[in-house]
Amino acid sequence: MPPKIQVTTDHGIAHIVLANPEKLNAIDFDAGQEFRDACISSMSAGEVRVILLTALGPAFCVGGDLLAMAHAEVSGTQVTDAAHIIHEGIAALVGSSKPVVAAVRGAVAGGGIGLMLAADYVVAGADLRVAGSYADVGLTPDLGVSTLLTRAVGERRALEILLGRRELDAKTAHEWGMVAEVTDDPDGRATAIAQQWAEGPSRALGDAKRLVRASGRRDFAVSLADEASSIGAAFDGDEARQRIEAFAAASAARGAKR
Repeated sequence: MPPKIQVTTDHGIAHIVLANPEKLNAIDFDAGQEFRDACISSMSAGEVRVILLTALGPAFCVGGDLLAMAHAEVSGTQVTDAAHIIHEGIAALVGSSKPVVAAVRGAVAGGGIGLMLAADYVVAGADLRVAGSYADVGLTPDLGVSTLLTRAVGERRALEILLGRRELDAKTAHEWGMVAEVTDDPDGRATAIAQQWAEGPSRALGDAKRLVRASGRRDFAVSLADEASSIGAAFDGDEARQRIEAFAAASAARGAKR
């Protein structure tokens, strides 16, 4: 069988693709393991500077493949074990210092919300529809949804989506902070962003992501200390020195023209 998660690397960009469009990229046990492996291998690869996450077909991801699980008579223990596996992939995306950009379109439901929000920057198509869906089938959030959704939209709105069964269109998802922008070509726009990041200062981008992601789970004084050491280390790096020298030269040239 062809892989349900595809991954390629080119010019510093690891492109992870949800590739099971016939099932709207629903995640079964095999896909969960493939996703975990793709994320961990991409994050550990030295040549990778940026992660690009996209999907084939009309929908980004509708969550777990419940039909496959029902037909296989899966137990709750097996579901827990499978959740732990794909959670390793989510944790790799969120915890790594490599920035992640995602292109999403169509339906994003259940655990698909966690996959989307594991990205640092989300580009949505105008046809985006976001729904919690867990309560409809008597299940609870997974794939980081309870944390990532709350961070993105706040506790009250997260509860409205998960308990009130609120479905969001692209405009509302943007207004609520779930996606960064809405466009007619989310794949093209996300690819352009990934290319821009791959050509940019990888240390500065990576540490900015790391600092922001860590800010909500530690004391402010710890964040300040981390910021101080991070900016000093960046200042001593080649990327910053070259850019600062270019900035100084450009400033001097502007001053000479006055």
